[in-house]
Amino acid sequence: MSSSPSDADAADAEHYEAVVVGAGPGGAAAAAALASYGVETLVLERGVDAGSKNVSGGLIYAEESAPYTIDRLFEGFREEAAERPVTDYHLHNVAGDRVKSFDITDLHEHDTEWCDAVLRRKMDSWLAERVHELTRETGGGLLTEVRVNGLLREQGEIVGVTCDELDPIRADLVVAADGVNSELARDAGLMDWAEPEEWFQGVKAVVDMPEGAIEERFGVDDDEGVAHLFSGDLFDDVRGGGFLYTNRDTLSIGTVFHLDSLVAEQAEPHELLDALLTHPLLAQWLGDEYEELEYSAKLVPDSKKVALREPHRDRLVLVGDAAGQMQAQGPIIKGMNHAVTAGALAAEAYAEAKARGDTRTAGTLYAEKLRSEGVMDKLRPRRYEAARVVGENDRASGLTDRLVDSRVGRGALRALGGRLERLYGSPYLSMMVPDTRTPYVTLPTAIAEELGEPITDVNTVEPPSLEERIGDLTYDTDIGHPHIRLRDASYEASGAAVSACPVSAEGFGGGCYRTETVRTNGSEETVVSLDTQPCVECGTCAIVADTAWEHPRGGKGVEFRQG
Repeated sequence: MSSSPSDADAADAEHYEAVVVGAGPGGAAAAAALASYGVETLVLERGVDAGSKNVSGGLIYAEESAPYTIDRLFEGFREEAAERPVTDYHLHNVAGDRVKSFDITDLHEHDTEWCDAVLRRKMDSWLAERVHELTRETGGGLLTEVRVNGLLREQGEIVGVTCDELDPIRADLVVAADGVNSELARDAGLMDWAEPEEWFQGVKAVVDMPEGAIEERFGVDDDEGVAHLFSGDLFDDVRGGGFLYTNRDTLSIGTVFHLDSLVAEQAEPHELLDALLTHPLLAQWLGDEYEELEYSAKLVPDSKKVALREPHRDRLVLVGDAAGQMQAQGPIIKGMNHAVTAGALAAEAYAEAKARGDTRTAGTLYAEKLRSEGVMDKLRPRRYEAARVVGENDRASGLTDRLVDSRVGRGALRALGGRLERLYGSPYLSMMVPDTRTPYVTLPTAIAEELGEPITDVNTVEPPSLEERIGDLTYDTDIGHPHIRLRDASYEASGAAVSACPVSAEGFGGGCYRTETVRTNGSEETVVSLDTQPCVECGTCAIVADTAWEHPRGGKGVEFRQG
């Protein structure tokens, strides 16, 4: 772990007007906007290339109400960096082989100018090229393979950043766009990893498709695409669901679950993904030949609980996942667009503060802009905060589940019939969905049982084994510098990581976490061991196990080629 630099280090450090940490959409938006104001901006990215460390579902939205969108900041974005426009949006309620599907395109199009499917390696690399060009014009630039490991302080105040590969750097503004595992947010005391219920975990497979298959199997033109969401009983009672997005010539198929529910059910993420991939409903889209190009995983912040209302300290501002700015409310799943808006608003706030002669007020101005532009109302909707008091009470949620499964509840579902589709498509109701079993498991299962039709297609997909998935990933192992260390190897403290880690499993010896039986003095104890080589750097174990966790050094660790 890095040690705190001295005030002398801060005084001698190289200076830039702004330093942006992370070259994802939030960091790219901040850097581009800063450059447009003539601000000298240095961007630091720890991957070998922008996007090589990034994973998302992923859909990027341009909201009609947003003050900034990615295509307004980067001309040609949709044509050059995105996959397909998403023109149709469907939700599938599943109970065994019975499925009841709803068209919720109206919800998808609410406040939407456009929405595209993206792959992060391609998108972020394209953005990084434009960012480098823009920032060079103001005396900065973009450097890859640089891990920012902490904050530079002078007399206790944040004045810059420290790096593994470079000397400390001073800045008048530090933009932390370093993702959900932000070391800067934790160093500043703004974020922690204490509560599993505040996070989701997503895993994804990128699946190759034959030429013309997407248009044929999904009934779309080459300038159209589809998003499908899945919920019900196919995920072993874990709270969450699945998704399928059409790219240009691949599919992004994945699952996203509340982390506390994964742990409680001792569910293994790769098996939940396989349950989706092998369901009969997907046979019509996957066909008889299945080729998985990449397996990946990441944590996702639940903005309803962790989005920071004041995402700043001293000269530091947080944007995107680092600030908890990921909106997941029922079928509404939006993150990258909020990161873009936040990054550009942070730059705007700094420019205004500079014009007023006091850049120290940039953070406060940024937080005010998040509120005045309506971003915080989307991330932390008042309707949810009011509804959760009752809806997430254990007794109330248990009563709701029993009502749904009762004769009266089942009769009400049959009576509602087609009106359920309109209810699912309501933006107002989506913002009130509680984080309980009811909306994820109980209700969709009951809807499918009462209103669904049996799927008779035969799904012949045989997903790769976990060992094959790990073997297909690209790693540059940082020998001698493990980025995760077990502080407590007892099963009680760290055993949850064995099943929750997306590259580990009970009885599987090739992942990060595994159990061992230790015999001493005639007694037995189950302990946990760790091998960081196959780590996909999702951060799950930092929450569910007793670990000391940091990112690998610049350019080291896993490299995603799809993202």
